[in-house]
Amino acid sequence: MNALKEYFGDIDIYLFDQLLKGRFDHCKTILDVGCGGGRNLVYFLKNGFDVYGIDPDPEAISKVRKLSTSLNPHISSDHFITGVAEALPYSKDYFDLVICSAVLHFAKDQIHFEQMLNSIWNVLKPGGYLFTRLASSIGIEHLIKDIGNGTWLLPDGSVRYLIDEEALLEYTSKLNGVLFEPIKTTNVQNLRCMTTWCLQKR
Repeated sequence: MNALKEYFGDIDIYLFDQLLKGRFDHCKTILDVGCGGGRNLVYFLKNGFDVYGIDPDPEAISKVRKLSTSLNPHISSDHFITGVAEALPYSKDYFDLVICSAVLHFAKDQIHFEQMLNSIWNVLKPGGYLFTRLASSIGIEHLIKDIGNGTWLLPDGSVRYLIDEEALLEYTSKLNGVLFEPIKTTNVQNLRCMTTWCLQKR
């Protein structure tokens, strides 16, 4: 178990699932939007991927730069920068894989959500993969309270921008994407639900 953790870090279990399936084996350029300290990047840093990360928290960027230097000193620290999802400073169609875990549900409203989503989609190559995890209303519709602008009060006391399966499928179609994995939702004791939404860009 310790060897697994050393090799993969504290990786999101659903991202780990995709790695085990070999989904991203042929990807080269990787961006983690909302990378935090880099918990989802350990495997990629150790295995020769060209890794980038962006996060609004300067302390998180400092941590992920140190992590990158320790695991792959060939990657420039400039690959990890402070910034926001809705204004990604990268070229169009640049990345083979974009990871966006636990970020989109911090949208202030639908406009903000779509700004983040479109910015992420813009930097993804045709044929590339978008792996997202976000809070949703799926399965707890009767337990959440609408507080306006698409944001909801969850039973765990947090406030999140929530989306449902119908909207996820609509966005998939609008983006001209295709699901490379069925939409999957984890219900955490009726306190919150987290949904995995995995798209490939046509």
